[in-house]
Amino acid sequence: MKAAIVGGGVIGGGWAARFLLNGWDVAVFDPDAEAERKVTEVIANARRSLPGLYDRALPEEGSLRFCTSLGEAVSAAAWVQESVPERLDLKQRVLSEIQAAIEPSAVIASSTSGFKPSELQAAAQRPEQILVCHPFNPVYLLPLVEVVPSDANTQELRERCTAILRQIGMKPLVVRREIDAHIADRLLEAVWREALWLVKDDVATTQEIDDAIRFGFGLRWAQMGLFETYRIAGGEGGMAHFMKQFGPALKWPWTKLMDVPELTDDLVARIAEQSDAQSGHHDLRRLERLRDDNLVAILRALKNNAWGAGETLATHEETLPDPAEAEAEDAITVERRVPYSWTDYNGHMNEAHYLEVFAQASDRFMALIGADADYIDKGSSYFTVESHLRHLDEVKAGEDLRVRTRVIGGDGRKLHLFHQMESENRRLAATGEHLLIHVDLKTRRSSTPGAEISENLLRYQRRHSTLDTPGGVGRFVGQRH
Repeated sequence: MKAAIVGGGVIGGGWAARFLLNGWDVAVFDPDAEAERKVTEVIANARRSLPGLYDRALPEEGSLRFCTSLGEAVSAAAWVQESVPERLDLKQRVLSEIQAAIEPSAVIASSTSGFKPSELQAAAQRPEQILVCHPFNPVYLLPLVEVVPSDANTQELRERCTAILRQIGMKPLVVRREIDAHIADRLLEAVWREALWLVKDDVATTQEIDDAIRFGFGLRWAQMGLFETYRIAGGEGGMAHFMKQFGPALKWPWTKLMDVPELTDDLVARIAEQSDAQSGHHDLRRLERLRDDNLVAILRALKNNAWGAGETLATHEETLPDPAEAEAEDAITVERRVPYSWTDYNGHMNEAHYLEVFAQASDRFMALIGADADYIDKGSSYFTVESHLRHLDEVKAGEDLRVRTRVIGGDGRKLHLFHQMESENRRLAATGEHLLIHVDLKTRRSSTPGAEISENLLRYQRRHSTLDTPGGVGRFVGQRH
C-alpha cells in the first residue's frame, strides 16, 4: 500500500513516519528545499521511539521516496495526507491538484486543525473524496486522530478511513458534527487563552503554568480525560454529586474565556523571553527525544492496564504478527525492539529487562503448546520455579532482539526451557534457563498437563533433541565463564 504526504513539516513528517514504520510505502512532496532533511529527522526520531511501545516487532518498513512534483507523489496512492499551511485558499488549491492526479477511490485526508471538511470540499471536483483527519504531535506516537466527515462523505469512505487508521495503530475519533476546530483544539484553545491572560496579568510565568499542568491535572488527563476525572472527584456520589457541589462555581467570574488578550509586541516578547528561560538551553532535537521517551514510558504503562491510549496500543499490538507463527518449529518466541526506558546508567539494557524478555519468551512458548490465556482460564498453567541467566553481551536501546527457545526436557509435570537472546547481527547476548512446573490453579499444586499440551510439547522436544545442545545448558553461578 502507498501513502502520499503533501506537505513535509512537523505534522507531515509525523504522518510519513507513522505510515512508513507500519509497512506502507511513502512518497513525500514539499517544495521547501529543506523538506527532505526535516522529514528525515522526524522519521529518525520515530524509528528511535515507536517500536519501543510494542512487545512485538512492527512490520518491515516500507520504501520512502521524496518527489519533485505533487503528481508524482500522489500517483497510485491509496491514501493522501494533506498537511500544507493553514490557509483555506491554499488547501483548496492543493486538494484540487491532488484530485486531478489520483483515482476516485483514494482517501484524501487533511490535517487541518480548524477548517471544516465542507469548507475544504467547496472547490473540489469530488467533494465526497475529501475529509479531515486531524492528528496530534508527535503523530508517530500519539494515537488520537479526529476524523471529521461532512454530509458529502459516504459511509463506505468513513469506514475505510477509520480501518486504515486503526491498521497503523491510531485511535480514530469520528466527530459526529463538523465544527470549527473540531473537539480537542476547542478545549486546548480555552486553556491557551486563559494561560495568555495569566502571563499578561503577571499572575504566572510560562514555566509556572506548565508546572501546574504537568505536575497536576495533566497526569490525570493522560489516563482519564476530563469527565472521568471529575466523576472520581465526586466520590461515592459520582458525577451527579460533583456537578451539584462544584457546578455553581461556573457562574463565578474566575476566567476570561470570552475575552482574548491583545497579542502586543510586549506580551509576545515577554512570553518568548520566559519560554527561552524555561527551556531555551535545550537543543530542539533533545527536547523532542525527551518528549518521546517520556511518552513511550507513559504509553507503555497505560498499555499494561489496557487503559486510555494504552488500550489502542494493546489492540494494535494484537494485529502484529506473532514471532513464532512463521517458524514455529524453530520456536522464535520474541521479536521486538529495546525501548529507551529499559536502559540504565551504563547505557545498556538493565538486567531486570533481560528477565522480562525471557518471561515473554516463556509465555509465548506456553501459548505455542496450547497453554494460552484460555487454558489458564480453565484452571491450569505453568509456574516458573527456577531461573538462571547469563549476560554475554551488551544490549543497547533501539536494538532489535530475537529469542530462540529450546525444549531441554518436557516430560510429565516439568518443563525445562532454554532461551537464547540474539541482538543485532545475530550476536548471542544472553541465555536464560528456566524450570517450570505445571500447576492446577485451584489446588495450587503440581499436576499433569492435558493430553493436547503433552502432545504439542513432545513434538517440540523431539524436534529440538535432534539439534546440537546449546552452550551454557546446565550452568550455574560460580562456574567458570
